Amino acid sequence: MTESVVTATPDTSVREVAETMRERNVGSVVLVEDGRPVGFVTDRDLAVSVLADGRDPSDRACEHASAPVVTAAPDLDITGAAELMVEHGIRRLPVLEGGELIGIVTLDDLAVRTGDAELAMNLASSITRAALPEFYFHHRGG
Repeated sequence: MTESVVTATPDTSVREVAETMRERNVGSVVLVEDGRPVGFVTDRDLAVSVLADGRDPSDRACEHASAPVVTAAPDLDITGAAELMVEHGIRRLPVLEGGELIGIVTLDDLAVRTGDAELAMNLASSITRAALPEFYFHHRGG
């Protein structure tokens, strides 16, 4: 788990979220209200639902966030975290203790900290398939 989580409020503009991502060199920001995660904004969300759709950079981040947020407890082991990520097709798993955000586990964390390249590759593949089933199971002409 990474204890340093980059957060913003749901009312933060998408421009400010993008600037925060650039400044902190991260690909996602957790939207937090009263200490609890209420949404996720990823760099992909910004590209696909803000830029590609020609939306206003002053839009509230919560209008482009993924929600509800799947969370884990701090005592969840690596296998359990991986299973949750695959089950829900997510790459980021906020960790809550007593209802408060205390950290985050990402797909990169699992890959780097386990040192198991095969595990990382299998997890990435499984999560991507779960998140984008229409991409993998859509017949493409040709």
